[in-house]
Amino acid sequence: MKPAPITEAPADAAARKAVKPVVCYPVESLPRPDLSAYRALRDDLELVETVTVPPREAAAWQVPAGHFCRLVCSEGPQVGDLNLFNLHDLSERFYSGKTRALSGTHVGLGDQLFSSFPYMRPIATITHDTLDWYGFDEFGGSVHDVIGTRCDPYTHNLLSHGGQYHHCCHSNLTRALANHTGMPREAAAAHVHDVLNVFMCTGFTRDTGQYFMKASPVRPGDYLEFFAEIDLLACMSACPGGDCSSEHSSDAAVCHPMLVEVYRAPRRPEGWTPPPVNGYDGSHGM
Repeated sequence: MKPAPITEAPADAAARKAVKPVVCYPVESLPRPDLSAYRALRDDLELVETVTVPPREAAAWQVPAGHFCRLVCSEGPQVGDLNLFNLHDLSERFYSGKTRALSGTHVGLGDQLFSSFPYMRPIATITHDTLDWYGFDEFGGSVHDVIGTRCDPYTHNLLSHGGQYHHCCHSNLTRALANHTGMPREAAAAHVHDVLNVFMCTGFTRDTGQYFMKASPVRPGDYLEFFAEIDLLACMSACPGGDCSSEHSSDAAVCHPMLVEVYRAPRRPEGWTPPPVNGYDGSHGM
C-alpha cells in the first residue's frame, strides 16, 4: 500500500486536477491499414503449419510476410505472452510501449503492432479477434494488453524473498528462442522483450493505479489473428498463471496448451506493399 501524502494540498489543488487531459499522440494522420483488403482473403486461407505451445512452456515459429497467424485457445482458458522479431534481424522487435502510445492500453481488430527504434514500422496487423465483444468492463479491464511486461524470475525472486522459478514467461521465451535459433541462453535472454499479453484481461485500479489481472474471458475456439507485414519470428509462452485469475509464476494455477496456426493467403492484399523502415534520418541533430 502506498503511504498517505505528506504534502499539504495547495489552495488551487482542485483547479489543477480539473485541467482536461490531452491525447499525447493524435493519430488522425497515422496511415491506417485497409482492413477490408486483408479480410477479403480470409475465406481462402491455406493452413500450412500448426504449433502447440505446451502449458508453462513456450514455442517459436516463423510467419512469412503476407501470411496470417492465429493464436488459438484450444483446450481451456489460457493467457499467452507473445514476442515478435524481424526474422532476418532480431534487433528489430515488437515495441509494446510505442504500440501502447499509438493504439491504447489494449489492442484488437485493426490495430497494428510496431517495431523498435530505429525501424519503427508496423510489423503485424490484427485482422480478427473473437473477443472484440468484450471492450472495457466495469473495473476498467480489457483483453490483449500492452501494459504488462511479462512475468519474470527476477520480480518473482524479489517478491518471494529469494525464490528460484524457471517457468516464468521470460524464462520460457528465453529457452524457446535459444532452442529455435541455436544462440546461447544469455544471448537469447537479452532479446526477450515486453510482450503482447494475448487473451489476458487487465487494467489499472482506479484508487491506487496498480496493474491488475482478472480471469480471462477466453474460451476454447477463441483466437486472435494477425497478418505478417514482414517476415517474422514469433515466440509465445503459455503463461504459468493459466487464465491469470489468481496468480502467476507458480505451479498452482491450472494451465492449458495453446495452438498456433499459420495460413498462406492466395494472394497479397489489394494495394498492399511491405512497410518501409522509419524515414527518420538518424542524425539526432548532430
